[in-house]
Amino acid sequence: MTTVPTRHLGELAVSAQGLGCMGMSHGYGAADDAQSIGTLRRALDLGVTLLDTSDFYGAGHNEELIGRAIAGRRDEVVLATKFGFANRLGEPTEIRGDAAYVRQACEASLRRLGVDHIDLYYQHRVDPQVPIEETVGAMAELVRAGKVRHLGLSEAGAQTIRRAHAVHPIAALQSEWSLWTRDLEAEIVPVCRALGIGLVPFSPLGRGFLTGRYSSVEGLAETDVRRTQPRFADGNLERNLAIVAKLNELAAEKGVTAGQLALAWVQHRGEDVVPIPGTRRQRYLEENLAALAIELSPADLAAIEAAAPPERIAGTRYDATSLSFVNG
Repeated sequence: MTTVPTRHLGELAVSAQGLGCMGMSHGYGAADDAQSIGTLRRALDLGVTLLDTSDFYGAGHNEELIGRAIAGRRDEVVLATKFGFANRLGEPTEIRGDAAYVRQACEASLRRLGVDHIDLYYQHRVDPQVPIEETVGAMAELVRAGKVRHLGLSEAGAQTIRRAHAVHPIAALQSEWSLWTRDLEAEIVPVCRALGIGLVPFSPLGRGFLTGRYSSVEGLAETDVRRTQPRFADGNLERNLAIVAKLNELAAEKGVTAGQLALAWVQHRGEDVVPIPGTRRQRYLEENLAALAIELSPADLAAIEAAAPPERIAGTRYDATSLSFVNG
């Protein structure tokens, strides 16, 4: 297994690849705590330090799960969690970023995680009703109180990022970034780099689609969120499978999987990029980490991008409601 190198999100040193933990509690079918805890501990054994969660995932279950998994190993972990979706038992439709809620959410996350501080605290989505200065100001108070070490934003727009960073340094922006989601490249990535903000791509494997393991939604759990996402809908799915077929060809030439090739492409976006592929299975954790060793030449990168040009991706990444919370 490849030794996991270190990258920086602002001033925060983390493993060059993190572990997204959402699917252990939320979005992709029933939870299996024993399996997930085993994978979390295996990740630490292999040198992964960045574990990413949110109070929204499983209505707090995911934070509790991680708290159990890291008990006795807190000093090995860069712990990242998020706040913002106030209606955690339902659909993500109520966003709060007011100062009182920021403080309340942090205390609840600390309690569930069983820790005295959070290493990287993100606003999960920007509250359109609250000035970002108020939200980040309250987050900065948590830093001064020693309850949070570094601040982050998730799916924020360029102007919001600038305004937030003027209140308190932002270490990281977490947004979707993969071969089939490249929206942030034109404006948001340059802004982050100008300000020294690291980039944390979630769903770098296109919610598993770019691995080539899914040819339909029939095998997915009834509660799997991919059943409702436009890119997995009839018509769009078939068009997107043509992209995966080309990735499979390129991957076979290198003796790797399509998922590893797609993940290596994200890893090559820059030394300030730390993707957080999610899995609850140790097999896929190890497969993802092996992508760190894949070297891609400029010609390789060009071939990969030619296989998945943005104009060929069929369907939006979210439905209209969820898209309304992006780039706020």
